[in-house]
Formats: sequence, C-alpha cells, structure tokens
Amino acid sequence: MIKDNQKYFNRLHVVMDALVVAGSYILAWWLMFESSFANKTIGVLPMGIYFSALYFIVPGYLILYYMFRLYTPKRVQRAEDDILNICKANVVGITLVLAVLFLANSLVEYMRDFSRSMLALFAVLNTVNTILIRTLIRRVLHFFRRRGYNLKYILLVGYSRAAEAYIDRIVQNPQWGYVVRGILDDTVPRGAVYKGVKVLGAIDNLFYILPENKLDEIAVTLSLPDYDRLEEIVGLCEKSGVHTTFIPDYNSLISGKPYTEDLGGLPIINIRYVPLTNTVNAVAKRTMDIVGSLLGLVLTSPLLLTVAVLIKATSRGPVIFAQERVGRHNKIFKMYKFRTMYLQEDSEEKQGWTTRDDPRVTKVGRLLRRTSIDELPQLFNIFIGNMSLVGPRPERPQYVEKFREEIPRYMIKHQVRPGLTGWAQINGYRGDTSIRKRIEYDIFYIENWSMGFDIKILFLTIFKGFINENAY
Repeated sequence: MIKDNQKYFNRLHVVMDALVVAGSYILAWWLMFESSFANKTIGVLPMGIYFSALYFIVPGYLILYYMFRLYTPKRVQRAEDDILNICKANVVGITLVLAVLFLANSLVEYMRDFSRSMLALFAVLNTVNTILIRTLIRRVLHFFRRRGYNLKYILLVGYSRAAEAYIDRIVQNPQWGYVVRGILDDTVPRGAVYKGVKVLGAIDNLFYILPENKLDEIAVTLSLPDYDRLEEIVGLCEKSGVHTTFIPDYNSLISGKPYTEDLGGLPIINIRYVPLTNTVNAVAKRTMDIVGSLLGLVLTSPLLLTVAVLIKATSRGPVIFAQERVGRHNKIFKMYKFRTMYLQEDSEEKQGWTTRDDPRVTKVGRLLRRTSIDELPQLFNIFIGNMSLVGPRPERPQYVEKFREEIPRYMIKHQVRPGLTGWAQINGYRGDTSIRKRIEYDIFYIENWSMGFDIKILFLTIFKGFINENAY
C-alpha cells in the first residue's frame, strides 16, 4: 500500500535531489576549469575551496525545495506547476549564494576570486537537470501505475455529483494510480454501478471496513442533504488513522476556485475567486487598457477615417452607432460601433440579433461585421474606462434581463469590465452561437485572469479573432 512505501520514496527523492545539486555543481566546475573549453587563466582558487561550498549549497537547496513544495505528493499535480516551482527555488537559491558570496568578500579576501561565471553555469545546469530527472521520475511512475503498480486505494463515502465528478477524473487519468474500491451510501441501492465503481452498501459499513486497514484514503463525497452526518463520518475515519479528504458537493452553487479567509480563527469560504478584485491586478490591467487603446487608435486612424468616409458615402445617417450595453457592476453605458445598418426605428433595432442575409445590414456593413472592423470605435470606450481590451463581451439590457433568469451564473460576467475581445470569442463563441457555452468561457476567463492570459487572447485575436463566420 502507498502509506507503507511513501516515506521511503520521499527519502529517495531527497537523496536524488542532493545528488543532482552536487553533480550539477561539479559539472559546472569541470566545464569552467578542467574541460577542453575551459579558460585556464581564471579560477585561481584551489579545487578544495570550490568543493567545500557544497557543504552549504546542497542542504540549502534541499531546504528551498521543501519550502517550494517540491516534496509534496505529485500524483495529480501538473508538470507545469512542478517545473515552475523548480525554477523559483533555483532562482532564490542562486540569489542567496551570490548574496552570501558578496558578504564574504569583505571578510575573506580570496573569496573575490570565486568564479561567478561558474555559479551562473551551475544555476542553469541544476535547473535543467532537476527538471529532467523529475520529469523522468514522473514518466516512470505513470508507466508503472498504468500497469497496476504503485496504486492508491480509495473508498468514497456518499453518492453525489461530487462522487461522480471524482470518479470521472480518475477514469480519465489512469496515470494517477487511483483505484476507487467502491462507494458507501444510504439512499442508492447496493450493487448500483457508475463507470465500473459499485455501491457496496450503507455508510454504517465503515465500522467493519476501516479496521481491515486496506485503504489508503477515505474521500467523503456526501450529497448536500446528508451533511448532518459529516462530523460523525470524519470523526470515525480519523479514529482509524486513515487519511481522509472532503470533496464538497457544491458544483451547483460554486463553479470555480473558491478560496478561504481567516476571520479571527473562523474560516470563511469565498464562493468565487476573481483575481481582478486585487488592486494591483486591476491597476495593471487598466494601465494596459489605456496604453493599448491609445496605441490602437493611432495605428488604426487611417483605417478609421477610410471606413467613416465609406459609411457616409453609401448610406444616410451617422457614422458611429451608440448602443446601450450592460457593463461592470451592471451599469449601463453607451458602446460605440461603426454603423453597419440602415437607419431604423427603435422598435426595429430591438427586434433581435442580425441573421444571415439580414436586409437591415448595408453592403459596407456586411464587410465590416465579417472582419470585425465595426468594433474598432470601442477603443474609445476602452480609453474612457467603460470597457477593457479583453473581457466578456457586453450585452444589451433586454437580453441581460432575459439571460439572467434562464442561464445559471450569467451575471458573474459583470464582475469585470466587458472587453473588445474575449476568451469565448477566440474559441468561436460570438454572434449567433450558444450563450451557455459563451458564459462558461467567460467565467473561466474571470477566474483565471492573468496579464499573460490577456496577452495570449490579444495575440490570438490578431490571427483568428477578426474574421467571424457567425457575424451577419
């Protein structure tokens, strides 16, 4: 069982990391001073002085690896997260080494000759080697787990949507090495099966199963109506010494990454994490919007002027069309677009979305819509603060009122500024497409925002976001 062998594996991991750090340091020293590429005029210090530094560097790096959570279980951790933590630990490590060396210069004169180039080479080699070794270990473990070794045996207590979602992910990821022995539940009949996992009986069977000590983990997956038994079940599991996890059945209430806060010792669960509520993030995004919109207006000014002339020359009416949209915090604002339709009465304009071959659209307007050029005046909205370069697309008030009742979590999109382009639009959900799927992508963007994510969306917009087959 995992719990019998995990401590030995963790110790082996520490030993391997120590060997990698020491090996990378020795390799860097050899390349700098002894290889055919070495510059014999540098490195005047004796070999023993360089190697004596290993007494401090190796344990120091192991402590940093522990601090950056490189010794926590990796079964379900993404490889990208592991690599990022390795890079962070090594950056901090080499920074501390250089800082100590700088301080030592004033105390020990010969330390001035300690090669900084060798340390830089060590930092690169150690980072690369650690990533390669850990990737190899990950691949080997995945190989054995797919073949039935190094498995983790789990029992689910409670049949719920959370239990089904948990089983779904385990079935989709055999490399994790998780095996669900079964489910205990008081309402679902014994023998019922979900994706190969059977209901073994009632929850009270825990009294007989736990003493057998054949499980690595108990996952409490009670449905919401059964939460009155939660304290009893957790207490029973902890008495047995089996590692216990709790998977809340709140997907119908919370569809994202909730986070907790401490209120004088009282844990508070925030239903939704929105990175842009952070002041630093909000200021950074607003700065990018101001700079980006100004740059966009300057670069597209010849195109804006040309389009304005074409619109004025081919149909009567204003060049710019201002339409009410719902923005951040549900506030109504005027969103600007190039006019692409013939002049209409208000009742006609509110009749609905445009459709294929819509007679209300002008010939010039059809081209502007297909290429999304009609959206460029929204750069002014971005500059004055109604909109952002990237965000959920804003909708008209009448549709917001309709969708807020029909589509769960629709109003979440109004927690941030609407955007000129967005994650949903990049993935093809714009124009006459599924509103539900659009909201799913919008919520994913809101909960996973980063400056890098915005830049990625803007970059993809250039290549695949302007031409829109669903724009009529």
